[in-house]
Amino acid sequence: MSKRALQWLGMAVVLMAAWSSPAVSIARERDDHERARQAVEAGQILPLKTILARMEREVPGEVLEVELEQQDSGVWIYEIKVLQRGGVLTKLKLDARTGAMLKTRAQRAGTRERGHERDRERD
Repeated sequence: MSKRALQWLGMAVVLMAAWSSPAVSIARERDDHERARQAVEAGQILPLKTILARMEREVPGEVLEVELEQQDSGVWIYEIKVLQRGGVLTKLKLDARTGAMLKTRAQRAGTRERGHERDRERD
């Protein structure tokens, strides 16, 4: 194969990878959304609206990011980042089934991270 043909082939591979990556990401996001919806309907987790209402009382601020993850043990965890007054970024981990706070970590702009963990409540 000529050098020019190899360059075109390389560009084609790069373009195909660039075009396919967002599609894979979107499909995964749809699957994640569907899994979350099914977990709520099955009573495995609380709806995000309920979690945020409870959390707002303890950690008021602007919610920047929310993730819902299922650990290998099957436990669902909401991970939430909140920007509070004074530029404090607080990262929370909550039990998605009960809404119990599992871990908090706060960081003020220009300082090192500090935080504490709460023992997870068991039934």
